[in-house]
Amino acid sequence: MFLSRFRVNTARPGARHLLSSPQAMHAAVMSSFPHILPSDSPQPDAPRVLWRLDQRGRAEVLLYVVSPDRPDLTHLVEQAGWPAVADPENPGWQTRPYAPLLDRLTAGGRWAFRLTANPVHTVRRKEGEPRKLTAHLTPVHQMGWLLDEERQKRLGFRVSEKPADRRILPEGTTHQKRPHFGDRYELAIRDSRSLAFDKSRDSGSRRDKPVTFVTVTFEGRLEVTDPEALRRALTQGIGRARAYGCGLLTLAPLAQPTRPTP
Repeated sequence: MFLSRFRVNTARPGARHLLSSPQAMHAAVMSSFPHILPSDSPQPDAPRVLWRLDQRGRAEVLLYVVSPDRPDLTHLVEQAGWPAVADPENPGWQTRPYAPLLDRLTAGGRWAFRLTANPVHTVRRKEGEPRKLTAHLTPVHQMGWLLDEERQKRLGFRVSEKPADRRILPEGTTHQKRPHFGDRYELAIRDSRSLAFDKSRDSGSRRDKPVTFVTVTFEGRLEVTDPEALRRALTQGIGRARAYGCGLLTLAPLAQPTRPTP
């Protein structure tokens, strides 16, 4: 497995096209792996290509890609990067092996995390109708989706709780009529977007229906409960819309507290 980072040159027309269409960005990412055909479907239990866009600032956008094979992002540099400054030692992106991080996961380990996901649930609007997949739209329900105990168990982690002295709300109010997950847990929503795009613009088919979905970017801290399950989540993705930039969970070591000098 490999983790790659590519900085998007947002001033270029090609970059603006990719950023406006998850379908186009997905196609560009998959073109980094010539042996994978467009008709190929990932195996349910196998590592897959995952990607995510992180917007650090108005003009700073980073593309992260996790993949079973080392990617060749030359075409992305030419279309949406800085080809004039690329050279053999710095081709315009960074790729490093993912195994060292995966091997470091142990039960009880604590990490900072970032995840862009598509939180959904099913609802039945009328008796007798089939259940329909619907996006969670409020921060409370979006956080509740990730904090679901069964989901966290399957993913091999639990979101860390804040120490009592860092909570603002009085004890006993976090799970009453209106849960305040952001006060109890080390969890925040950094971005939430409703995306809509026309697949026909990129596929050439006029019969494709517009695609609409909601993405939510979570940041926080977690504790590993099942290292093997977490490795699967890191390499296979979380939730739906993984072809459209959702599902990629990334971890970072937590800064160690400094000890006072004796």
